[in-house]
Amino acid sequence: MNIEPARPTTLNPPEQFSGNVWLEMIVVPHESVQRTTVARVRFEPGARTAWHSHARGQYLHVVSGIARFGDRAGNIIEVHPGQTLYTPPGEQHWHASAPGVFMEHLAVLEADDGADIASWWGEHITDAEYEGITAERTQS
Repeated sequence: MNIEPARPTTLNPPEQFSGNVWLEMIVVPHESVQRTTVARVRFEPGARTAWHSHARGQYLHVVSGIARFGDRAGNIIEVHPGQTLYTPPGEQHWHASAPGVFMEHLAVLEADDGADIASWWGEHITDAEYEGITAERTQS
């Protein structure tokens, strides 16, 4: 047994995040058979991820603030402190802090067998997607 070394907090890359989002790795694999990672992720108000998915799914546990999660169908779920959201393998989604509030969540995911990365990344979400405004809603 050992106490894990402290890892530096890093600012996530603008190719995958809009606004400032900080990442602190808490759990990283030690052995080749291990694939689970856990990270503390902090979003400034209105900050968000780009569209992405995870080969083996993802759990997000909100620690503080209000989180906003969206899918390709235009659904948005707000998640509050103490709640955990599960996203199934391969489901394209985004996460963000709600307008006007900081948000922190713990992210738990596993890398896929034989994969070098645990996530696929796509394009940035639009302001309309963040606000839940779909083409159907604007035509009504």
